[in-house]
Amino acid sequence: MRVLGIDPGYAIVGWGVVDYAGSRFAPVDFGAVCTPAGAAFELRLAQVYDGVRQVIERTRPEALAIEKLFYQHNQTTVIGVAEARGVVLLAAAQAGLPIYEYTPMQVKQAVTGYGKAVKKQVQEMTRLLLRLQAVPKPDDTADALAMAITHCHTSGNRLERLTPRRTGPI
Repeated sequence: MRVLGIDPGYAIVGWGVVDYAGSRFAPVDFGAVCTPAGAAFELRLAQVYDGVRQVIERTRPEALAIEKLFYQHNQTTVIGVAEARGVVLLAAAQAGLPIYEYTPMQVKQAVTGYGKAVKKQVQEMTRLLLRLQAVPKPDDTADALAMAITHCHTSGNRLERLTPRRTGPI
């Protein structure tokens, strides 16, 4: 199974592609789509969309795993992240990818075995599971790889599927 994990944002979108077979992980590729702070917001969204679409075309994942959005302290930030998340979901939907979402607690549980693990623990376990020399930078990239690992660990349950299931003609 090949999974694209996404840590959504509008300044930095972390992404990581992982192959999973026989309970073993192999990193395929990872990185970040970064947008310039001074650019118009709609141009930043276009860059996020184009960047994610290119990753999908290049790596050909079978599923996309993305962080479930939750309200933080800054209402302005959460709206921007939601909009960026929307263009990521659009790129995945247009590519025909099934989309799954996971909470930060689900990621911590799946990667470390402890739902209240700290970020550094998740990053180190991600590094170990993927047999990487160092934790990927920026942090958003490591978080995206952890998201992909989470889906691999829980894919048998098919939890939190976002892609609508059609039951008849539209």
